[in-house]
Amino acid sequence: MKKTRNILVESLAGKPVFDHEVEIVERKGIGHPDSICDAVMEEISVSLSREYLSRFGRVLHHNTDKGLLVAGEVVHRFGGGSVIEPMRLVIGDRATFEFDGELVPVDRIAVNTARKWIRDNLRFVDPDKDVKFDVELKPGSPELADIFMRETAVPLANDTSAAVGYAPLSPTEKMVLDVEHYLNSSGFKEQFPASGEDIKVMGYRTGADLQLIIAMPLIDRFVPDMDSYFKQKKEILERMKEFALGMKHKSLKNIYIDLNSLDDPSRGMDGIYLTVTGTSAEDADSGEVGRGNRANGVIALNRPMGAEAASGKNPTSHVGKIYSILTHRIANEVYNAVEGIQEIYVWLCSEIGKPIDDPKIASAQVILEPGASIGKVAPLVREVMNLELSNIVTFTSELAEGKYRVW
Repeated sequence: MKKTRNILVESLAGKPVFDHEVEIVERKGIGHPDSICDAVMEEISVSLSREYLSRFGRVLHHNTDKGLLVAGEVVHRFGGGSVIEPMRLVIGDRATFEFDGELVPVDRIAVNTARKWIRDNLRFVDPDKDVKFDVELKPGSPELADIFMRETAVPLANDTSAAVGYAPLSPTEKMVLDVEHYLNSSGFKEQFPASGEDIKVMGYRTGADLQLIIAMPLIDRFVPDMDSYFKQKKEILERMKEFALGMKHKSLKNIYIDLNSLDDPSRGMDGIYLTVTGTSAEDADSGEVGRGNRANGVIALNRPMGAEAASGKNPTSHVGKIYSILTHRIANEVYNAVEGIQEIYVWLCSEIGKPIDDPKIASAQVILEPGASIGKVAPLVREVMNLELSNIVTFTSELAEGKYRVW
């Protein structure tokens, strides 16, 4: 029997984000301390989900979203510095350590997963020497753990929570996202091995002009002196500009890029952005889950955003995570399938203990193309939203397998 869901569709007054005079978008790259926390804790959740599925045929209660990366201490030197005090990664919250009398090595899985992610993604961080791991995962509360034991066709929500997603990405959002992905790509690192992974891109658009302010450390082992630093910085900046201009959306007129704006050669080593490991977490900046990119990869200040930290949360019942990612997916599916929509915002709100495929409210707000009518568009939007919610068990299974990037 087809489920009847509370899906509301309305026409949203106003204009798309790109038609606003001012737009601000940020992206924290893979080596940013906040992104490291998001990525590692999410990978730990995926590893635990796989372990639970392999052993018990189901994803058991866990949330590994309380991650904190405490900065260490280093000495920078031209030609190569050294780590004096390692960074410390705190892995916290809840997990299932025992089920049906069988123990699960949660701590070992968490640390091994974190080490592997660091080894695979941060070229100059040695996870055996440069990072200490502090596992603070504890058993979950009986009430929340019991949700996973209930035999239901669709998982039950572990919380009353709301999320919002939208489509499409504006040209500004896409540019900010693409630039960071390019600068942290393997091809760029091969061409510019001195470029660190801790990249932050801030996009500020006024009218059709986009200003990109980029921070990216250089690795000191590849920088023999001050002249080399500024020579390499100039070459990197020129390549950034070439890439940005090649990717420029037709709606953008001019793109301006600043790199490491704080640099001041008169201040010597204190006036340049050098790192030993490629991340500011080595000595300057700590990180925390949920302080970085939203579930679609950017921090878009002109858009509505939820407060949930998706990374590390349980992928089968934690609606704060599920809805944070699903709302963006639904928005994209609707935008691609339904003609007449310029922009769409999708809202989902759960009720604790209720099936996750039947939110308390599911809402779509659409900005229509000129000449389009809400009467014709709304039924099609409802149809797509209903289909996506009907397939939520497949979606959460894919989420547990790590098929969706959540930061």
